[in-house]
Amino acid sequence: MQYDVIIIGAGAAGLFCGLNAARLGKSVLVLDHAKAPGEKIRISGGGRCNFTNLHTAPENFLSGNRHFVKSALRRYTQYDFIEMIDAHEIPWHEKTLGQLFCDGSAKQIVAMLVNELAKAGGELRTGCGIRTVGRSDGFTLTTEQGTFRGAALVIATGGKSIPKMGATGFGYEIARQFGLPVTDIRPALVPLTFGEGGFGALAGLSLDASVAAGAARFREGLLFTHRGLSGPSILQASSYWREGDGIRVDVLPSDDAFEVLRNARQSAGRQTVRTALSAVLPKRLAAYLAPEDGNIADLNDAALRALADRLHNWQLIPSGSEGYRTAEVTLGGVDTDALDSRTMAAKSMPDLYFIGEVVDVTGWLGGYNFQWAWSSGWAAAQALGGR
Repeated sequence: MQYDVIIIGAGAAGLFCGLNAARLGKSVLVLDHAKAPGEKIRISGGGRCNFTNLHTAPENFLSGNRHFVKSALRRYTQYDFIEMIDAHEIPWHEKTLGQLFCDGSAKQIVAMLVNELAKAGGELRTGCGIRTVGRSDGFTLTTEQGTFRGAALVIATGGKSIPKMGATGFGYEIARQFGLPVTDIRPALVPLTFGEGGFGALAGLSLDASVAAGAARFREGLLFTHRGLSGPSILQASSYWREGDGIRVDVLPSDDAFEVLRNARQSAGRQTVRTALSAVLPKRLAAYLAPEDGNIADLNDAALRALADRLHNWQLIPSGSEGYRTAEVTLGGVDTDALDSRTMAAKSMPDLYFIGEVVDVTGWLGGYNFQWAWSSGWAAAQALGGR
């Protein structure tokens, strides 16, 4: 049971690396402890898989080394993956902000990857838990389905997000076993919570908003939940948020709130502040932000400016996040300083590779993390093909 390449993880990065390495003539074995391959692909994008983003660029990724992603993203781009999708006649469409989704089902992406792996001669084994990984003249893996040996080993196990799908920290354990550093990890692209008495009265309410955490700001949908805040703008900001820090929410990003309020005072001063806000905000949110029943005519310019500032710069301090249970990705991972950005191989062990989410590279919401899986998997495959 000897292979040129063994890949642990049959997700986006692992399958893509496997099929490309097999195309280059390598004998490839892809292993996964889950019963089916590509489970996170299958559930992503509401079952339609946001498989890439037209605007993919290094600026859309967080990493301890912001330059690390440049080589892989430049050599295998979003347009390269779109070409593959088109060649397989999988119809797709663009949503907002360059996000590309399948018209049909994410299962089409999984089927494409699995079929191309098989077509290239690669082998896939699922339901195959890994017991030990050893290294001596290559790598030896003892598993629930036997012992396998590979000249090179690729870790594509992802992070700890969505444990119900089988996610674990196994990839980090392998990195540490072979002396590679792992950065601090945390849930990312995750809803934020606000403890008792949060936003229960607003649960289910959604609106367009701009949310800032630190120097990062995102304008997309915001959703109030019984536990806190969610929606794309919050998920994006969560990657930049840290416990104890605040976030800043602009609930009226398209308007000058002071001008809106002043015009309302001039045109209908006897209406309540709550009524005036209801003209530009959902009624429940207007009532939450303006609980008093006073007329807007009673507010001078200073009071209007204070209220306008709250609308544009609502300061909130989350108590935490929903954690890995609902996080779309894991922030942090195998330290990029220990990896070659062109090959994804460990600098200290050039027959050991790390790709995809297990690496300290985290993309924004909107298809960026899938593109990193394709690009990093392709880069590793090219290096493996030249071995």
